[in-house]
Amino acid sequence: MTGSGVAERRAVWMLALGQTLGYACFYYIFAAMVVSWQDALGWDKAVLALGPTVAILVSAGLAPFVGRAVDRGHGPRLMVGGALAGAASLAVLAGVSHPWVYLAAWVGLGIAQASCLYEVCFALLIRRFGLAARSAITRVTLVAGFASTLAFPAAAALTPALGWQGTVWVAVAVTVLAIVPLHLAGAGIISQGPAQGREGAQFAPAARDVLRLADFWRLAAVFSLLNLNHWMLISFMLPVFAAQGLGAGLAVAAAACVGPAQVLGRLALMRSEARLGTGLATRLTLCAIVAASVLLALAGLAPLLAFGFAAVQGAAMGVMTILRPMIVADTLGSQTYGAIAGMMSIPTLLSSAAAPLLGALLLGAGGVGLLIGVALILALLALGLALTAGAQAQ
Repeated sequence: MTGSGVAERRAVWMLALGQTLGYACFYYIFAAMVVSWQDALGWDKAVLALGPTVAILVSAGLAPFVGRAVDRGHGPRLMVGGALAGAASLAVLAGVSHPWVYLAAWVGLGIAQASCLYEVCFALLIRRFGLAARSAITRVTLVAGFASTLAFPAAAALTPALGWQGTVWVAVAVTVLAIVPLHLAGAGIISQGPAQGREGAQFAPAARDVLRLADFWRLAAVFSLLNLNHWMLISFMLPVFAAQGLGAGLAVAAAACVGPAQVLGRLALMRSEARLGTGLATRLTLCAIVAASVLLALAGLAPLLAFGFAAVQGAAMGVMTILRPMIVADTLGSQTYGAIAGMMSIPTLLSSAAAPLLGALLLGAGGVGLLIGVALILALLALGLALTAGAQAQ
């Protein structure tokens, strides 16, 4: 392996660690800290929950512009600038005393999420490696899958000693002292290589023209349906497991399987990379998501099948995180991947934001059975769209 190849491999691991810390500080901090915030600030849960929703909406609105910037070679600046924006927003969050200031901090965190997390990182890697980026993306997501595993224990350990404000200030320090240097070095090295994603430019659709393509809307529908399925079920796992007959301890244990299963799924994909193409891997993954919903429905008869649901759902969605950028680049071209992926992020992010609300409405209207039934229908629709696209391609 050449010196530049060794440096790029190291750079990918730098990005992987930066993504892990970035998701822990900018994304999972809400779930890890919300109980402490509610106890200390005394605000209604709806006010607190509005924060990450605002961040998702900001991230969705910025996604196309950020994607175009990566296509133009500004990925390293975005990743460093996004991390700095995240640090500033966390600093505001650490001193918050009014809901409007709290929401303003989440606007900044939405900017950080849009500028330096997965979508920008993947676009940077695809711009450098083209359709050969799958192994680099796999390594990044393999490590970043532990972000929640890091965030929750860290918050639990630091908050009693430092208070919730001190814990958020630790996140600021981690961002400035670790995430910014990792992004600066890792993205800088990757951007110095030739842009393989620009090859074959004469055959790639312009970003503004991709909205006229049926494939774009088909993929957007598939990813949005999957997000609705996943986040509806994940958001209400504990009450669903309880309704299916699991005790509190087993319900928590089953829910805890999702994160490790994501990592195991990505490891399995890495091991099968040479013999499992993106198309076949996608079809198998979608079938697994359908199977997961079936397992959850059957858990009413055999409650321990909830563990099977958590393992299969987690592994499948972990794999889909890797496959999604490759599907987009393979189907719509890698020349303007950043802009295309940014536009596709709008419906998929909005579906993630809407999923908890839809799940709550379904639970209220028809209980756990209706929620699982709708989730299964969403997974079947996503699989059907993907199979239709595959049949047309043949």
